[in-house]
Amino acid sequence: MPPMRGNDAPVQKAKHTRKSLIQLLKYSKRCLPAIIIALTIAVASAVFSIVGPKYVGKLGDYIAAAVPKLDEATGNIILPGPMDYKAIVDIAVFLVIIYSVGAVLSYVQGYIMNSVTQRVCKSLRNDISRKINRLPLRYFDNTLFGDVLSRVTNDVDAIAQSLNQSVISLVTSFTMLIGVLVMMFTINWIMALTVIGATIVGFGFMMLIMSKSQKYFLAQQRNLGAINGHVEEIYSGHNVVKVLGGEKQAKRTFNEINGKLYASGWKSQFLSGLMMPLMNFVGNFGFVAVCVVGGVLAIQNGAGFIGTIISFMIYVRLFTNPLSQIAQGMNSMQSAAAASERVFEFLNEEELSPDAPVTELKEIRGEVEFKNVRFGYDPERTIINDFSAHVYPGQKVAIVGPTGAGKTTMVNLLMRFYEVNGGSITIDGVDIKDLTRENIHDLFGMVLQDTWLFEGTVRDNIVYSKTDAPDEKVIKAAKAAGLDHFIRTLPHGYNTVLDDKTSISAGQKQLITIARAMVEDAPMLILDEATSSVDTRTEVLIQEAMDTLTKGRTSFVIAHRLSTIKNADLILVMKDGDVIESGNHNELMDKGGFYSDLYNSQFAAE
Repeated sequence: MPPMRGNDAPVQKAKHTRKSLIQLLKYSKRCLPAIIIALTIAVASAVFSIVGPKYVGKLGDYIAAAVPKLDEATGNIILPGPMDYKAIVDIAVFLVIIYSVGAVLSYVQGYIMNSVTQRVCKSLRNDISRKINRLPLRYFDNTLFGDVLSRVTNDVDAIAQSLNQSVISLVTSFTMLIGVLVMMFTINWIMALTVIGATIVGFGFMMLIMSKSQKYFLAQQRNLGAINGHVEEIYSGHNVVKVLGGEKQAKRTFNEINGKLYASGWKSQFLSGLMMPLMNFVGNFGFVAVCVVGGVLAIQNGAGFIGTIISFMIYVRLFTNPLSQIAQGMNSMQSAAAASERVFEFLNEEELSPDAPVTELKEIRGEVEFKNVRFGYDPERTIINDFSAHVYPGQKVAIVGPTGAGKTTMVNLLMRFYEVNGGSITIDGVDIKDLTRENIHDLFGMVLQDTWLFEGTVRDNIVYSKTDAPDEKVIKAAKAAGLDHFIRTLPHGYNTVLDDKTSISAGQKQLITIARAMVEDAPMLILDEATSSVDTRTEVLIQEAMDTLTKGRTSFVIAHRLSTIKNADLILVMKDGDVIESGNHNELMDKGGFYSDLYNSQFAAE
């Protein structure tokens, strides 16, 4: 089993946080005009919110001016002049207008930013999907499918949420913070310093908590990928786990990963959750400070200072809210940095070497030659040492040998799923390096040991990419594979949808993939343990169909059941990455070598 990413990953801070955020910014450059517009609107909305409290204070002054006052020297009550209703109405109307415009602008920027976010995430998912098709099989050999899925779903969603919530929030908060500071100092510098002094302590705590939480956000994303991979593996092999009694081990592994996810998730969310209570405390402390200091100044300056106190009561909230929003925004950006790091790490993975086609094969004879092929999944560990073989057009070539001999590896090299480390492989005298992978794949039909069906009708699964195949050809292929009778017993025949509710055996799945290869009608054929999942009777039928299918085609058959390849034109016996024997069945049996021993041992076992 390949190593599980995140399972044993240490809790550490992202190494390339800044780089990941810069990459995300560059990636979003196509949406930069819309982002700038949204940010501009957000700043304008914040400005309207900043201006409002000053006029609320003026409104308070106009009302306070109409309140009777006590002359402390004489003890007489001084009656004020008439209340300036026109000025009060004008200010009230002005406040309604600016707050309404601010609300509309806030809605518009939210709409624009949400559209940008979804566009960026759509593009990310498309790029990840294309990237998957360009990655070598070596990457998937060493990476859990669940981890890849986590990058496509969880990490991209984390980026979406962070972009949607953080970018505008941070810009608006910084605008509010600076604007409120300017407005407070223009009104009363003593009160302004009071508000700043009451909140600066909370800001320091906020920075301390942010520095501690980043590593846990990264660990949370990694552990989430690990648990997705584990769940995907266990449930895809649920029957095997049950049969072999692996429930306890699977549960222990799950609990271990889940515990690490819990620890990192709990710590990250706990630390980020401290922000809001802390800032609420700071805000309330600011209210107290404004009331105390404002009361002292009101005694010194008289009732005319009431409007200033009212303004600052509002500005305290407008000053502390941005700090809490900045804290949340920074935490969200940290989450985006951790997710971006994983997404761009995937997008930056080394791809298959680019095709540089010299020629294109369309009508081929089917002559294949392996010349001194050398290969290893790890360059330091060669598993194919010096493989040479010459296959003539129309030959049926069987590749046999013990497990790990390199049989499937040779087929993967022929298909250019991997690149040879030395030597060459030619088709009709053309080196496969001079052909595109797409061209090579079009030349071969494949039936693999591991069947793959998708949710769709039986017909869709048979034709797959050959959607223009006529029904007659589909039915003919199904009959040749011994599948037609079974299909007609299904509720809707060839239009029956194959899903989790459809009862279909492993052997029947294999027959569908064989019929798929027949419909593809490629000039060459690869059968990798094609009959491994069928019973003896079905095997006979498949062999008859395969004899018909392989007639006139160069075919490569990998088989453990040596009885199925007795009629092969050429049998290549592999051991430890080399061809140790070659010839037809009778020739190899007459030699009394490795093949003979292998063949006789199978019949002895039976």
